[in-house]
Amino acid sequence: MITSISKEAMIHTVQSEPKFSELFMAYLLTRNSRIEEDLIDQLFNSSEKRLARLLLLLAHFGTEGTTRPILIDISQETLAEMIGTTRSRVSFFMNKFRKLGLISYNGKIEVHISLLDAVLHEKPEIERDDDL
Repeated sequence: MITSISKEAMIHTVQSEPKFSELFMAYLLTRNSRIEEDLIDQLFNSSEKRLARLLLLLAHFGTEGTTRPILIDISQETLAEMIGTTRSRVSFFMNKFRKLGLISYNGKIEVHISLLDAVLHEKPEIERDDDL
């Protein structure tokens, strides 16, 4: 559900509700940080690494567990748009990640902790030279 709030109502709420103001500021700072990370990712990483990072973000990695399913249905076309590449490249990388055991992919995407390890430790199977 999407809700719209007028600028005047938002300003009034921020000024009169300190808890809301605190939560809203925390949200804005987190969002700004995420946008900066996305820009850095787009400028300095290959589409393969951008896809790996996106899959990890969609799977909400950072909590316990060895595998994390992505809870939304998302097409390869949408993934391609999100990382700035073509659907065919996403398909190629998804098949590669599956063959390497980094994800399970049969309709639903399940991300394995090994994908995080591969990205963090810059494993050679995830290259940096595909489209810079």
